[in-house]
Amino acid sequence: MENIFKELEVFNRYACIGDSITGNHGKYVIRARIESDYCWGNPDNNDEGFWPSKDPKDAGYCTPDIYDAQLQKAQRVMNAFKNNEWFYCGIVLSVLVNVPGEDDCCIEEVLLDNYAASLWGIECNYPDSDNSYLTEVANELCSEAILRADKLLTKLKAV
Repeated sequence: MENIFKELEVFNRYACIGDSITGNHGKYVIRARIESDYCWGNPDNNDEGFWPSKDPKDAGYCTPDIYDAQLQKAQRVMNAFKNNEWFYCGIVLSVLVNVPGEDDCCIEEVLLDNYAASLWGIECNYPDSDNSYLTEVANELCSEAILRADKLLTKLKAV
């Protein structure tokens, strides 16, 4: 599937809860938004190997020549998290369908599904990131959201 969210419709380098981008696919309008993921704790509790280690048996093992740099990076990431500079989020896609308005001259958007597709546990505003991954996730979720919308629209037409 083509990328619905293109270069003009991307999440910003600094993003906030509630930010959204919109794209079109045929009769559908797809809206991707950022929601907070409250289920995640500190990154070192979620990421085995977050803290670098000199022990080859540990998940965070790194060679001695890069250990100090990795330790500084991990500390910077943890400090930024504790200072609320980045957070875990979900990318949630809503699907709307274009339908003729009452006077048939205007098109109206009707919400089909507010949670057509989503992915959670994503880092937002992570240090040294441009948040481009958020838009990639939104594009990857589009086919799932459109499939869900097609099923819902078929059910509605049958009623």
